[in-house]
Amino acid sequence: MNEVERGCLIIADIGGYTRYLTGVELEHSTDILADLINTVVEHMSGVFTLSKLEGDAVFCYAPDARAAEGDSVVTAVESCYFAFRQRQATIDRATSCTCDACSRIPSLGLKFVVHHGRYAVREMAGSSELVGSDVIVVHRLLKNEVKEKTGLNGYAFFSGDCLDHYGLNVSALTLSPHTETYDDVGEVVGWVLDLESRWVEEQERREVVVGPDDPKALTLEYEMPGPAPLVWDHLTSPAKRLVWQEDTQDLKQTNPRGSRGVGTTNHCVHGKSAVYEEILDWKPYRYMTERSTSPMGPMTMMFEFSPIAGGDRTKVIVRIKPEGGLKQKLMLKAFGKKMTEGFNKGMANLVEILEAELKEPAATPG
Repeated sequence: MNEVERGCLIIADIGGYTRYLTGVELEHSTDILADLINTVVEHMSGVFTLSKLEGDAVFCYAPDARAAEGDSVVTAVESCYFAFRQRQATIDRATSCTCDACSRIPSLGLKFVVHHGRYAVREMAGSSELVGSDVIVVHRLLKNEVKEKTGLNGYAFFSGDCLDHYGLNVSALTLSPHTETYDDVGEVVGWVLDLESRWVEEQERREVVVGPDDPKALTLEYEMPGPAPLVWDHLTSPAKRLVWQEDTQDLKQTNPRGSRGVGTTNHCVHGKSAVYEEILDWKPYRYMTERSTSPMGPMTMMFEFSPIAGGDRTKVIVRIKPEGGLKQKLMLKAFGKKMTEGFNKGMANLVEILEAELKEPAATPG
């Protein structure tokens, strides 16, 4: 008997795929599409599990234990869309070919439909398939009138069930209401996130980094089991940080834009002291930079993520740059070793958590 689970169901769909394939040279178009689909799969894998490729679409899922927070879902969607647009632009700039396939690369778009519900994994014809009424619903959502009504090529359509489960902030995320009606599943009320506007904002943001050659920075390196998106989620989720981070009694997060990103603040309680963090730069799943203020003084901290071992493991480089004066230098001289030991213990805890999570039996439909 198949065990029924609850979780998040996402389909990322390349818009204009059929029109693109039928109107251009096959030799170049298939290579370009394979490149873009691989980009989508790479950025959706980790927190989410690839169910299967469906032509121009990538179907992924995550049980509630893995995707427990709406922020993780929004981050996965946004980072995947940004990576798609970046890769699309890179391919376009790099080619000198004037064939239709290459010249029409910018015409391709990417949309997401996101639903929350019940599903089961069933063995059929030698492979595993996700089944259930909610699996049908998320596939029906692909056929929608969002583009016709909004003009958007890049968007995420969240079902009402998804919004209710995760408690997404409609106002902060600037979601727009949208309803679809289908003969078999009935009316589906949902909300649309404008990813094109988010992409414009992303391009306008300044980068804040702590370089590897910065003489003031302390550099720590760790090797983590698991792909970068999974490691990123454990390092940025307040609930998950409370599990692995040393001496952290409470962590409250505020997200002005409705999900984690630039402007997010964390208030961490460590015994009798507190740490205030503000995210300055946010590039899932490559790096994150924050300003930290604590009894040790102000510091800029950058976390850099690099896939290793074919993407199955992740190198995390932490660069900590003190921003205070003489008093901070004296405090770091006295307590810097203790701070480093705390970091190392926390990361060791995270390694154990990730190893245990990755050992859990997981179905791999496909």
